[in-house]
Amino acid sequence: MISGMLRQWLSLLVCVLAVILLKSEGASVGITYLQDAVAKGAVCLDGSPPAYHFDKGSGAGVDNWIVHMEGGGWCEDVPTCLSRKNTDLGSSKQMVKQFGFSGLLSGQQKSNPDFYNWNRIKVRYCDGSSFTGDAVDRANNLFFKGNSIWEFIIADLLAKGMRNAKNAVLSGCSAGGLASILHCDRFRALLPASTKVKCISDAGFFLHAQDVSGGKHIEEFYGKVARLHGSVKNLPASCTSRMGARPELCFFPQYVVQTMQTPIFFVNSAYDSWQIKNILAPSAADKSKEWKSCKLDLKKCTETQLKIIQDFRTQFLSALNRAGVINSPSKGMFIDSCYAHCQVGKQIQWSSDSSPVVSNMKIAKAVGDWYYERSPIKKLDCPYPCNPTCPKVDSDS
Repeated sequence: MISGMLRQWLSLLVCVLAVILLKSEGASVGITYLQDAVAKGAVCLDGSPPAYHFDKGSGAGVDNWIVHMEGGGWCEDVPTCLSRKNTDLGSSKQMVKQFGFSGLLSGQQKSNPDFYNWNRIKVRYCDGSSFTGDAVDRANNLFFKGNSIWEFIIADLLAKGMRNAKNAVLSGCSAGGLASILHCDRFRALLPASTKVKCISDAGFFLHAQDVSGGKHIEEFYGKVARLHGSVKNLPASCTSRMGARPELCFFPQYVVQTMQTPIFFVNSAYDSWQIKNILAPSAADKSKEWKSCKLDLKKCTETQLKIIQDFRTQFLSALNRAGVINSPSKGMFIDSCYAHCQVGKQIQWSSDSSPVVSNMKIAKAVGDWYYERSPIKKLDCPYPCNPTCPKVDSDS
């Protein structure tokens, strides 16, 4: 009886703390369904309408816009897409009606001084292709219409005032961070020449690399995604035109960023937890499960495994360099050494007392200084485990 009452009290306490947290971050924001998109074929995997959450700007920020795309991985074949179809990653029917905005989307001036009063939009992710797909599988009643979703939502926001934007940012996390790279130049082209347009990719620079078995797991995976969703025709032509018979490789940012024209900022860990778990040491390449403990906690890695992980960081930084990120005056970066994945949307990592620090700067200050050109930002952390400001557990947990 006592334990049951204790559980009830703890549950109530958790709910109260959650409400307090939402209020401190500008409260939750209601969902907007784009019912008109259905007739245009711009639908989620299950055929339901796309959706977003929109917190309107105020004061000096009324003509400034942030469009932030949600992440959530990809589906590469019919079974994996069917498994997403009846979840919030495949159907707007399953999405929460209210979404708490924090980090880059926070409406609080103290925690988000450079963007708090902008028009802030969270685009929900329900297509499984980083908003690139353009196909239909009638046999399985699956709609791969990610590109149409992106176009319809942007058109809707333009009509709601974004066409008059003075400043505009396209951002995203993970699969959404990849989408912010793939759609960045198109976003720029849809806005007036007078609009200051930049993009932000959070944990979206997925590396084209071999896995621990010497295989090409991520290359094969992205190839399946591109073929299933019909994505190639919607990848940046500036990249696909250079890739010969392998245009699907333009799913990898290191080939796209080389030819991008629009300024972009990369927030990424050099030890991205999703990439180490799914690109470097995916389960398919670790049949004996030697990497299982290491992937959960880098402190449990063997000396040999840490050497491989440090080599992965070297490959990542080389890819950034070859893509022109390190030396470009219009591109910025905040590359920390935390075992993390997606950092701009969480207040604890964006600008709190517990946020990671690189060269005496937190992510929020770095992004703001870069966007407003207060100073060039090229923040590169020292190798793991040097940074004591990193969270104790990976942000993907």
